[in-house]
Amino acid sequence: MDIDDIIEAIASGRVQLSQHSLNEASLDNLAIDEIYFSVIEGGEIIEDYPDAYPLPAYLVLGYNLTGEPIHSVWGYNEGTQTVRLITVYRPDPNRWINWRIRR
Repeated sequence: MDIDDIIEAIASGRVQLSQHSLNEASLDNLAIDEIYFSVIEGGEIIEDYPDAYPLPAYLVLGYNLTGEPIHSVWGYNEGTQTVRLITVYRPDPNRWINWRIRR
């Protein structure tokens, strides 16, 4: 599994949005299209959680149109080739080095 699998699922509309991700997006004033853009246009997996339940999950770093970083966590189902947006947020610069490494 790599970022292209997540991108393909998003581009094909095989996406589920958790209620938690919708709540977090609203709190951080992030539009769903902005989140998708951050993944499709140069997103990179910076952490993976192979033992996450119910699906393996991946933390993706991407940027919106104005260059602001966005972190989104995606569960990926290999069988159905669908993704589930688990959570999303604007990373805190005090907690991340170059938005990629936890302090």
